[in-house]
Amino acid sequence: MGCASVQMEGVSLQTAQGVVLLDGINMAVGAGERCAVIGPNGAGKSSLLGLISGRLRHTAGRVQVGQLPGHAQLGAPPSVQPHLHQVATVGQTEHADLRLRVHDYVGLGRVPHQGRCASAHHREVVAHALQLCGLQGAAQRGLHTLSGGERQRAHLARALAQEPALLVLDEPTNHLDLRARVELLDLVRGLGITVVAALHELSLVAGFADRVVVVSGGRVVGQGSPEETMTAPLVARVFGMALVRTRHPQEQRDLWVFEKLAA
Repeated sequence: MGCASVQMEGVSLQTAQGVVLLDGINMAVGAGERCAVIGPNGAGKSSLLGLISGRLRHTAGRVQVGQLPGHAQLGAPPSVQPHLHQVATVGQTEHADLRLRVHDYVGLGRVPHQGRCASAHHREVVAHALQLCGLQGAAQRGLHTLSGGERQRAHLARALAQEPALLVLDEPTNHLDLRARVELLDLVRGLGITVVAALHELSLVAGFADRVVVVSGGRVVGQGSPEETMTAPLVARVFGMALVRTRHPQEQRDLWVFEKLAA
């Protein structure tokens, strides 16, 4: 699996009714970086991920994933479509047939590669994805027997079986308990590919991301490393929360605590 960079220049998105969802987005994610997209509900995070993954088509500006040209302007041909096998996504809600075995479900990630390589390679890739996600022992189980955390790892394994250069995750820790959230993000951190993930839990961002993009009202209002981007004034302005940083009592690192702003 290689790594793809992401660049967006002056990108806007509006509905057929003229509702502006994103306005003048400029952002960049380097190859191999882990980027957390954060913002309040309705800020435009899912729309932004939809443009990066190719699921949505922007109405102005330029999107480029790696060396793959996106739709540079309104009306341009959808030249990125033949290359979408290089971008894998895990959405907020994955509608899988729960009657499938885990192995067969993960194997669906190979569909974009059918006819491109030998069946032995397909089997090796699926087995590796299952192993990466700690599901080799559950390969013959039905999806309906998995816990919430196991099922989310199955969704991730299916995406990894696609051998993507870019992994796009939309709220991947939704509906998981705290331990499962941390374990899933630790797993993603170790993949060594470019990841763009919308995260709802601010306390998880600093430990996961190399880069943060803050979205509010359909605009990017901050981007950079977690330390330089997630400042107390920005967190207060965008999220209405107070950011408190304190030293970990046992490790040489900061703890980030988010609290309701004092009245």
